[in-house]
Amino acid sequence: MLRLVNSAYFGLRNPVSSIHQALVSLGVNTLKNIALSLAMLGALPRENGAGFNSEECWVHSLAVGLAARRLGRLAGVDPAEAEEYFVAGLLHDVGKLVLARQAPQEYRRALEAAAAGEQDLLAAEAAVLGATHAEVGAVLATHWGLPEMLGLGLARHHAPDAGEPSALVDAVYAADQLSKRLGLGFSGDPTWKPFPAGVAARLGMDLDQALVNLADLPEELERAKAFLQL
Repeated sequence: MLRLVNSAYFGLRNPVSSIHQALVSLGVNTLKNIALSLAMLGALPRENGAGFNSEECWVHSLAVGLAARRLGRLAGVDPAEAEEYFVAGLLHDVGKLVLARQAPQEYRRALEAAAAGEQDLLAAEAAVLGATHAEVGAVLATHWGLPEMLGLGLARHHAPDAGEPSALVDAVYAADQLSKRLGLGFSGDPTWKPFPAGVAARLGMDLDQALVNLADLPEELERAKAFLQL
């Protein structure tokens, strides 16, 4: 955690040598979410027999976390709460890693169907495995005892209008499409979609406007790769 806090991503003027100093410099909510992020990154499998590139998936997920936090702030979310958006974005595709590890042959078929353009990966997962990575992510969130808001981000990041509007879900959905549009990492699904009208209205921007507002996202991602190097 201290290596990450002292990395170029946080850009602290003076290095910190204790968790207490990090707490003073960054605040409890940021430090809590750093700890949660590192724990999840360490707990999930890196290798699988499905041919799924977990490293590129993590790059994509990191981009989604960064973009979701930025979108939350642009929408007026309190900076402390926006840290939850980062974690939700970082973890939104964890179900893919589990499916690729636990059902490698079936997941390979789903990936091949998505790569061939036969259907998007979510639909291919449902057809081949009978469950989607979003559903698996929701189960994991419950199993890990994550806050309800984070679990909602994992469960509905492909279906923001499937229930009561959620600012966090809107941000993660939009960040996912934005990151795919920019080609930041790769999560097994080459398709991206414009923001639904409701999401665009609630965020106050459509996909094209988000591309302008977050034009420096690739540079921010390069600085934030310290998460993955650890």
